[in-house]
Amino acid sequence: MKHTEAAEAGPDPVDARLGTRLTELRAERGWSLGELAARTGVSKSTLSRAERAETSPTAALLNRLCAVYGRTMSQLLSEVETEPPLLVRAAEQPVWEDRASGFLRRSVSPPHTGLRGELVEGRLAPGADIAYDRPPVPGLEQHIWVLEGALAMTAQDVEHHLAAGDCLRLRVRGATRFRCVGDEPVRYVLAVVLP
Repeated sequence: MKHTEAAEAGPDPVDARLGTRLTELRAERGWSLGELAARTGVSKSTLSRAERAETSPTAALLNRLCAVYGRTMSQLLSEVETEPPLLVRAAEQPVWEDRASGFLRRSVSPPHTGLRGELVEGRLAPGADIAYDRPPVPGLEQHIWVLEGALAMTAQDVEHHLAAGDCLRLRVRGATRFRCVGDEPVRYVLAVVLP
């Protein structure tokens, strides 16, 4: 599909629902775009374009928004989907892609009422590098289990190199960074547990 055809087709349905939810969250707090920009360090124009679904938000942008709204990324993304069932079939697991960074995120076990944990499958293309300036929820517990490839994960200014089968366990309190350091994509499971 050509770029003009994609533009004529309208925004991606998930991006449209996400934009609506981001607008609702800002309105619930009574914040202007300027106030949200000051809290996140993201320009008003970028925030406005994300809310109007004129652009697909990046993982880094969603992380900053989740931090000010007190949500994990999975919680935010689950709010734009229907109530997740207890059994989540592979074909029904929500997938979100940050095309700019080469990051694909599958919500294997989305957040659910009464549960504090969730499972996410992450895939990074060779050379992909994603940095988060803060956790969406301070003290968030994460378990990162590499299934295929090689991952460099930085937390608390320490870089950890993980190969297939390795698992890193931590509480996220500051900036983190995920990098695919091999010639092949890296695929990992991220178990997230709210504090």
